[in-house]
Amino acid sequence: MAITSANQLELLQTAEAVAREKMIDPGLVVDAMEESLARAAKSRYGAEMDIRVAIDRKTGRATFTRVRTVVEDDAVENYQAELTVAQAKQYLPEPKIGDEIRDEVPPVEMGRIAAQSAKQVILQKVREAERDRQYEEFRDRAGTIINGLVKREEYGNIIVDIGRGEGILRRNEKIGRESYRPNDRIRCYIKDVRREVRGPQIFLSRTAPEFMAELFKMEVPEIYDGIIEIKAVARDPGSRAKIAVISYDSSIDPVGACVGMRGSRVQAVVNELQGEKIDIIPWNEDQPTFLVNALQPAEVSKVVLDEEAERIEVVVPDEQLSLAIGRRGQNVRLASQLTGLDIDIMTEEEESARRQAEFESRTQLFMDALDLDEFFAQLLVSEGFTNLEEVAYVEQDELLVIDGVDSSTAEELQARARDHIEAINNKALEHARELGVEQSLIDFEGLTPQMVEALAEDGVKTLEDFATCADWELAGGWTTANGERVKDDGVLEKFEVSLEEAQTMVMTARIQLGWVDPAELESDETEGDDETGDAEGDAEEAEA
Repeated sequence: MAITSANQLELLQTAEAVAREKMIDPGLVVDAMEESLARAAKSRYGAEMDIRVAIDRKTGRATFTRVRTVVEDDAVENYQAELTVAQAKQYLPEPKIGDEIRDEVPPVEMGRIAAQSAKQVILQKVREAERDRQYEEFRDRAGTIINGLVKREEYGNIIVDIGRGEGILRRNEKIGRESYRPNDRIRCYIKDVRREVRGPQIFLSRTAPEFMAELFKMEVPEIYDGIIEIKAVARDPGSRAKIAVISYDSSIDPVGACVGMRGSRVQAVVNELQGEKIDIIPWNEDQPTFLVNALQPAEVSKVVLDEEAERIEVVVPDEQLSLAIGRRGQNVRLASQLTGLDIDIMTEEEESARRQAEFESRTQLFMDALDLDEFFAQLLVSEGFTNLEEVAYVEQDELLVIDGVDSSTAEELQARARDHIEAINNKALEHARELGVEQSLIDFEGLTPQMVEALAEDGVKTLEDFATCADWELAGGWTTANGERVKDDGVLEKFEVSLEEAQTMVMTARIQLGWVDPAELESDETEGDDETGDAEGDAEEAEA
């Protein structure tokens, strides 16, 4: 049974108009109309009924159909939409489970409420289709620059018209002193495209470091061609930025290429970023060298790198300290972001004072422990000896190179050092035993008496306790909390136990206790080696 021809034309025309306006498939609009008409029919005939509507895509004819499904005898829950095999025999000659009985029903006249409900359904479906279309179109464009028009401002966030969609530029993604009016042109970086049920899906940024990198790629053909590569970018948006570049062609200067003739290339980027000052730095594989470049314009006297802690100490002349740190710590902060290292800056005077303090403390140690005069103790420190163990167990030849030291003097020095170490060890063991340490832990290979004492003070008194420790609890480490690196102190860290050594000791303890089967460990390692070998072989084949 068909509805009137006027309504037929109206349905198709409305679908076409909405689809054109929203730039979506007309079929989706028609599907939404079918669902809305079905809802109206259910409100007229009863919500329990399975009413389906089909609109002919050519004529606009809407057909209302009641559907009943054949189910098992004990599975009937809705008597209006389901029936048993026995009941279906009056409609079908040989009914089977899953068969459908379709009866055409008269079309319904939509009342005001039904029409409003239908309108909501259509609008919702259209909105969902529009969002899906927008997501599919822009998801592959994340990480690129786009030009748009400012539509409006909402609570400090800018809504940007980007052609067949809308993006949002949040207030924290704007360069500080920027302000926009409606219909202003704006260039942004597509930071993220997410499928969201409601709200924005396309997130834009002007403060992202990648935005600057993409701007340089647009201005410098060598970067676009892959001759020059941007290795790292660090920004203080609207104020200052540092960018590290490397050239894969020895005849092309990466810094000069990015600056351009009379600074034309970099100036174009600076103008886009509202006058943000940009330092272009040559990238270097050697981290200390790269850091020296990154701290420009400050001059660096000395660099000391601690690779394990990912920290670096930089010594600068006294007059260069403020320049190296920069305004509000800006220069050193950007250099740290660029290199990925924590940077400690000190003056030559501070470094000299620290070295002097270390020299004096080591001198005093040798004077007290070995019963030496100050001059002789200073000689030992000057030759590079830092602790008693080095004196006690070093080859005699290394002591004989010191002025005034003969073989008998060297033997005496080593004997005194060993006696002192033994006394310290005995004292540490006594204290550990007083704290309740078991002999199994004392006898464990790899632990010195001082280590056993430190473990006992931390509550680790048995081999079982030791075997339950994590490697970082022993050796210490670094964790990142709220974007800042935080130091975790290890129980044995002061004894210079590395993470690998801690792992080995803990695993050895577990094997001794029978918690881990060494054969299983060996098989796991073998499998890991095989996988590595296979991967290397595949890589070689691919290269070939």
